[in-house]
Amino acid sequence: MTPSSDPVLRPCRGSAEWPALVRIWRSAVEATHHFLTPDDVEYFESRMASDYLPAVTVTVAEVDGVAVGFSGLAGDSLEMLFVEAGHRGRGVGSALLLHALSSRPELTLDVNEQNPEAVGFYRRHGFVTLGRSDTDSEGRPFPLLHLARRTA
Repeated sequence: MTPSSDPVLRPCRGSAEWPALVRIWRSAVEATHHFLTPDDVEYFESRMASDYLPAVTVTVAEVDGVAVGFSGLAGDSLEMLFVEAGHRGRGVGSALLLHALSSRPELTLDVNEQNPEAVGFYRRHGFVTLGRSDTDSEGRPFPLLHLARRTA
């Protein structure tokens, strides 16, 4: 990776930037959330700007001045972390996660059990499973693993 392609992290510029974040979200979901139907993707996408993004503090990752990923924190919980499909595996997700951990060492998160790439990503960063739910936070049939960093 050349120095110019290292991710640069910054705060979200507000709701005017949300359409770009929704496009990143969709790209990431289409690359990793194979368990979702097209209707599921449409449902969640329709709620990104109205419900999900306003509920978190968003950090944006840019590469060469273009937003390619973002994370969302609510308290000590990582509520979202998405990287545009073409930038996966290039350190963007790790940069966002390490940034969140630098300010929230007690960080917890939920990850879709049916997304093995994300589960592996968090395990490689020292997260362990504390519990499991059969449904997501909205009661939909998408099992979640509840993760936290290993403390010892």
